[in-house]
Formats: sequence, structure tokens, C-alpha cells
Amino acid sequence: MRIFVALLVLLVVAALHLLSPFGSLAAAQTIDSALASTLLVELRLPRTLLALGYGATLGITGAALQALFANPLASPDITGSSSGAALGAVFASYWLGLTNPVLLATAGALGAGLALLLLLALAGRRTDKVALLLAGLAVSLAAGAATSLLLALAPSPFAFYDSFEWLMGSFTDRSLTQAAAALIPAVIACAVLLRRAGALDLMAMGDDVLASLGHRPRRLGIEIICLSAIAVGACVSVCGAIGFVGLIAPVLARRLTRGHPGRALVPAGVIGGLLVLLADLALRSIPLDQAIPVGVVTTLIGTPIFIFVLLSMRKRMAS
Repeated sequence: MRIFVALLVLLVVAALHLLSPFGSLAAAQTIDSALASTLLVELRLPRTLLALGYGATLGITGAALQALFANPLASPDITGSSSGAALGAVFASYWLGLTNPVLLATAGALGAGLALLLLLALAGRRTDKVALLLAGLAVSLAAGAATSLLLALAPSPFAFYDSFEWLMGSFTDRSLTQAAAALIPAVIACAVLLRRAGALDLMAMGDDVLASLGHRPRRLGIEIICLSAIAVGACVSVCGAIGFVGLIAPVLARRLTRGHPGRALVPAGVIGGLLVLLADLALRSIPLDQAIPVGVVTTLIGTPIFIFVLLSMRKRMAS
């Protein structure tokens, strides 16, 4: 029942995001109905689809990665997946000269996959929370430094300026083609992850139990890493990196599913989509002369929750 209520709320917020602000849409309708249709379909619809789809992707992949690593700190941004995807997209765009959204999405997925594989090599699958946090931080910092270096040495002198808003997460001026390039692979990858929900629940009991029930733990782990990389990489290549949603949404979702990691995938996707839609809607509602990336808002919201999760874990370990 709760999930249906959450889905209904998500649809209402998505409709509000699509139609808001109402004034400009009504003014365009009075001038020319074709202009209003263009404004709605060409400008607002891609933004709403990307905010909803990207948020849901972060929620689902974050929940899957937390189940895989058996760690509530695992998320696309903490594990370096988002930073790796940004690195891949920047390299493909500024150094290889690629402009096709599909190719950029592929480059982002490759970057995210390499980052997750590096994390797995450094920290292992069932490592302690501190080791995972340090390994993820190392991967994120290394990918971030490499991205900055590529932008600094890029042939275009305006590379840093052009990429700033994108690197912090933005849905502004995205087309339906770009939305399709990001969301089609993300939806497919997330759909396959959802089919692994039962196995993710069993994973919490250990690899021996998982293997005894006919699953291959190592193969399942590689699948989750690859699928998460494809989904996050495709979205980051179009919209940039958005922090902390992949951490917050699964934490809240597990409270609704009484700690079951597999069952938390769908609620995490709903919560993630809702968080990003609300963050972007808040930015559009505030009259500002300068555009603020949506990633700034999610980071401001997510940082206190991240600290709360850390303090809660330290309290449990102390007791």
C-alpha cells in the first residue's frame, strides 16, 4: 500500500515539475498554441524525464551496491562510480571530440565500470565500512583529479567554464535525444537489477547460502557492478554527477522494507526520483539571476544525512 501511495505522490510531483511555472506556459498558450506545445515537449519534458529517471536510477543502483557490499555507505558517488563516469564522458567529449549522446553515454558507462572494478580490487566485496569509505574516497579523488587535469589540458580554453554546471549536475537545455540516450540504457539496466532483487536479499545471508540456492555469487557481483555502471554512466554523461541521492534513497527505503536489501530497490527508486524532482523544482521556483546546479542542492541535503549515518554506525560499533 505504501509503495502505491509513494508512486502516486511521485506522479503528482512529476506533473507539477513538468507544468511549473504555470505563468510562462499560459502566456505562451495565449500567444500561440504551437509555441506552448514546443515549450512543453522540447524544453520541459526532457528535463522532467531526466530528473525522474536519473533520480530513480541513483536510488536503485545505490540500493543494489549497498546490498552487494553489505554496507550502507556504498553508493554511486561514494564508490567513485559517478566520478568515473564523469571522467569517461569528459575524455570522450573534449579529447576524442565525440558529440553523439549514445557514444558519450557509452564512455560514461565504461568510466563508471572501471571505477567500480577498481573499488572492488582495492576494498573487496565484504570489507569493513572504513576500508570501503577510504577506497571509495581514493577512487573518487583520483577520478576527480584526472577529470580536472583533462579539462585543464583540453584544446578548448573554455572547457572548465563549459563543463562546470554539467559536472555539478544539470537538466537545463537537454533534448529528447539526450534524454533517450541516458534513460534507455538506464531503464534496461535497472530493470535487470530489479529482477535480481531476490538474489540480493539472499546475499545478505552470505555467499554459501546464495550458492546453495543455485546462484553464483561472483557472477552476480560482476552483474551488479556492470549494470550499475551502465545505468549511472549513461545518466552522468548527459546530466553530470548528482551527489548523495544514491546514498540517501536506499537508507530511507530500507526503513520501509524492514532492512531487506532486495525489496528496497523499488522504494529506493521512487524516493530517488522524488528527491531529484523536488530539488530541481525548488531551484526553478527560486528567482535567481545565476543558475545553480541541482547537484549543489542534493549535496547540501545529503551531507547531514551522511554524517548521521556515519554517527549511527559508530554508535552501533561502540555498543
